[in-house]
Amino acid sequence: MARSVTPGAIAALLANPTPDSPLEILEIVVQVVDLKPIGSSTTRFTFMASDGVMKIKAMLPTHLASEINSGKLQNLGLIRIIDYTCNAIPNQPEKALIVTKCEVVSPSLETEIKSEVKEERSQSDVKKEEYKSEVKKEESSILLMPKQEIVAKSAAQIVNEQRGNAAPAARLAMTKRIHPLVSLNPYQGSWTIKVRVTNKGNLRTYKNARGEGQVFNVELTDEDGTQIQATMFNEAAKKFYPKFELGKVYYISKGSLRIANKQFKTVQNDYEMTLNENAIVEEAEGEVFIPETKFNFVKIDQLGSYVNGRELVDVIGVVQNVSPTLSIRRKSNNETIPKRDITIADDSNKTVTVSLWNDLATNIGQELLDMVDTAPIVAIKSLKLLIIILDFRVSLSTLTKSTVLINPDLPEAKKLKSWYDSEGKGASMASVGSDIVSSSRTGLRSMYSDRVFLSQITNDPSLGQDKPVFFSISVYISLIKADQTMWYRACTTCNKKVTEAVGGGYWCEGCQKNDDQCSLRYIMVIKVSDPTGEAWLSVFNEQAEKIIGCTADELDRIKTEEGDEKYQLKLKEATWVPHLFRVSVSQTEYMNEKRQRITVRAQAPLDCSAESRYLLEEIAKMSIS
Repeated sequence: MARSVTPGAIAALLANPTPDSPLEILEIVVQVVDLKPIGSSTTRFTFMASDGVMKIKAMLPTHLASEINSGKLQNLGLIRIIDYTCNAIPNQPEKALIVTKCEVVSPSLETEIKSEVKEERSQSDVKKEEYKSEVKKEESSILLMPKQEIVAKSAAQIVNEQRGNAAPAARLAMTKRIHPLVSLNPYQGSWTIKVRVTNKGNLRTYKNARGEGQVFNVELTDEDGTQIQATMFNEAAKKFYPKFELGKVYYISKGSLRIANKQFKTVQNDYEMTLNENAIVEEAEGEVFIPETKFNFVKIDQLGSYVNGRELVDVIGVVQNVSPTLSIRRKSNNETIPKRDITIADDSNKTVTVSLWNDLATNIGQELLDMVDTAPIVAIKSLKLLIIILDFRVSLSTLTKSTVLINPDLPEAKKLKSWYDSEGKGASMASVGSDIVSSSRTGLRSMYSDRVFLSQITNDPSLGQDKPVFFSISVYISLIKADQTMWYRACTTCNKKVTEAVGGGYWCEGCQKNDDQCSLRYIMVIKVSDPTGEAWLSVFNEQAEKIIGCTADELDRIKTEEGDEKYQLKLKEATWVPHLFRVSVSQTEYMNEKRQRITVRAQAPLDCSAESRYLLEEIAKMSIS
C-alpha cells in the first residue's frame, strides 16, 4: 500500500473539479494536514489536503468521523480520494475540496511531506499517456480482426442509444452525476440527488406581515442514510405536494441550501433545502432502495439541551422496565390509541422513560415485555423530547417515523451490553431531569439559574411585553385568600372546563360529550414575599396541589363536610413555607389597562444545602467584582 502522496494530486483535482463518474478519477493520495473539527461538531472535520507541493482547503465526509475519533486517521495521515467535488468559496479566488468518498491509507506519518517543484511529468500524466497508448493498441487490434456480419458501434453511440431508450428519470441518472447528501453545501453549484421520501408533512396555510401563503416539508434520505429536510412555499408547495409520495424515490436538482434553523429542524443535518417552482423533481420509476439507518445517539444525561426544540433525538439504552399497554383517548377526535412506557438506562447512570405508541406499543412493546428479564438493548431513532413539569422529569415519545431496533448489531450496543454486565446491573440509577425545569427561551433551566428578587420583576413594567420571560424566585407564601374562586369543574378526560348539562351531568365542549362525573382542578392566586417586596402569582393545578398538600376535590370535601374553619386552617397551613418557583412574566390587558401577570410554571421545595451553596457562589462573585 502506498506510503506517500500522489505527485501533482492537487493540480489534478483542480483541473477536474466535478468528475462525471469515479472512472475519471485516477489514484489520488493526499496527506491530511491541520486536521480539526468544525466548531464543536464531532462528525465534521476540515483539513488541508497536501501533495507535498500544493495545498487546498478540504472537508472530510461525516462517515469518516468514527475513524478519526478512534485514532485510525490522525493529523499527517494519508487518504486515498475515491470521489470528490471542488467548490468555489464566496468572495475568494480559492476553491474548497469536498471529499465525498475516501479510504484511509496510513493513520499518521511522522512528518509533513514536502517536495521541491521539478520540471518533470507527474505520475498522473504518465498514467494518462499509458492509458492512451493502451487504447491505441486495442483500436489497432480491432482493425486487424476479420470483417463480421455486425455493424460496429462506438461507445458514444451505444451510450446514446441507452439514453434514448431509457425513461426520463433513468436518462437523468445517466447524464447527471448523483451527489450524496453529505457532499451538499450552500456554496455548491448545480447538483442532482437521488433520495427517498421518508416523511411528508401536511400542506399548511400561514399568515404573516407579507400576506397569506402555503408551505409543506418533506424529509429526504439517500442510500447512505443521510437525511435532509426540504421546504416548499406557495407555488412550489402547490406544484410538488401532489408529486411527492411517501416511500417513493426521486431525482431532485435546482434546489438551494442554507444553514438549518436548529429551533425547527427535524433531521440531523447542518443544512436545509428549499425547492422553488423552478426546481426539477422526477420520480425514479422502478427504483427502490431502503436507506441505511444512521443513528446520532445522545447520552441520556445530555437530553436536557434538547427540551422545547423541534430537533428529534436518537437514544440507545438497556431496557429496565416495560409497562402494560394503556388505552389513551386522543383529544382531537376522541379516538382510543394504545400506549406503552419503557424505561431505559445507559452508562451515564441515568434513566429515561420512552412512550411507545400504536403498533410500536403493541408489537415491539410486547416483544420487549417478554424479554425484559434479559436486559435487551434498544436503539430508537427520531424521538420527541418532552418535559413533565409536574415532577421535572424528561420524557421521550415515539412518532410515526420513529424506528426501534432490539439488540442491534452496532458497536454502541456491544459497548453498552458490556458495561451493563460488568457494572451497570448493580449501579444506582437516577431519572434524568429530576432537578431541572423547562423554559421556552433556552430549554432546560435549573431552579438556580436566572434567579431574581421580586422587586426586579415588579419594578419593571415592560417585562413580557413582546413575549413571556422566565425567572426563578425564592419566596415565602404570605397569603392565600379563602374567598377566591379556588377551582373549576373539569372534564375527567381532557381537563377542560365543563358546564352543567340540561337533564343532569356535565357537558365537555372539547370532547363533545356528556359525562356523569367531573373533577375539580385548582386555578387560584397567591401572595408571595421575599426580602425586597411582594407580588401576586397565578397558580394552576399541578403546582397548587403541591402547595396546598391535597387535591381540589379533597379541599372541596373539607370545606363541605368539615366546615369553613377547617377549610381556612388548611389554607393557613400552606403559608409561610419557603418555595422555589420558576415563573413566567407576561402582559395582560384589563379594562384597557396593561397589567403584569406572573404565573408559576414549576415548583420545588427549598433544599437548604443547595440554597447555601448557591448563596456562597453569589457571595464569591461579589467578592471578585
